Amino acid sequence: MLSSSSEIVMLSGGATEVHWRRNDRARQVSLRIDPRVGRVVITLPSRASRQSGLQLLIAHAEWVQGRLAALPRPVLFVDGALVPLNGVEHRIVHATGGRGVQIANGIIHVAGGIQFLPRRVKDFFRAEARRQFAALAVAKAGPLGVAPRRVSVKDTSSRWGSCTSQRDLAFSWRLLMAPEFVQDYVVAHEVAHLRHMNHSAPFWDLVDVLTEHRETAIGWLRREGAHLMRIG
Repeated sequence: MLSSSSEIVMLSGGATEVHWRRNDRARQVSLRIDPRVGRVVITLPSRASRQSGLQLLIAHAEWVQGRLAALPRPVLFVDGALVPLNGVEHRIVHATGGRGVQIANGIIHVAGGIQFLPRRVKDFFRAEARRQFAALAVAKAGPLGVAPRRVSVKDTSSRWGSCTSQRDLAFSWRLLMAPEFVQDYVVAHEVAHLRHMNHSAPFWDLVDVLTEHRETAIGWLRREGAHLMRIG
């Protein structure tokens, strides 16, 4: 069972938003940064007290505040904003005519009421991410004689992709903003899990068969991944 709540906690460096998650499957108190919204997430097992979470937060206050301060500035989906699409910067432009979202010459044209623009851009990115990643996953899985049962997109805060034992693949929709070689690696990584549900040597050997971009993509995500999490 999951339950959650949020509050502002005063640390030595100032007010900090903390999101509390109680998870019956968690084995210990944990702390992480959610880069999407710039807040702390503390997960508590069913019998752990809030005080134990506060103690962990205070013990790591300097690390928490350093990580929060280092987050890139957020970029909102608004008229005139520059956002990457497949690694190429595009400008969002509110269109007075037309329908839906159209891409042309580095412009993301968004029709309809401007109050709906952020949602329409996000819906477009999610739909396009699912279309592209599903097609790429099927293409990579076919020669292996396997196939994903389902491909979906999510708004995850710490994982770019995942694969379940039921062969369901999921990807962060924000990956659509990364260069294509990064997308190629992440999809290859999850497709390889259709054969190996682990990170053994055979798994990594298969990843390298499915993509030539492993090292460069991992490096790119380490440098730029936090920036993608702050967009939208």
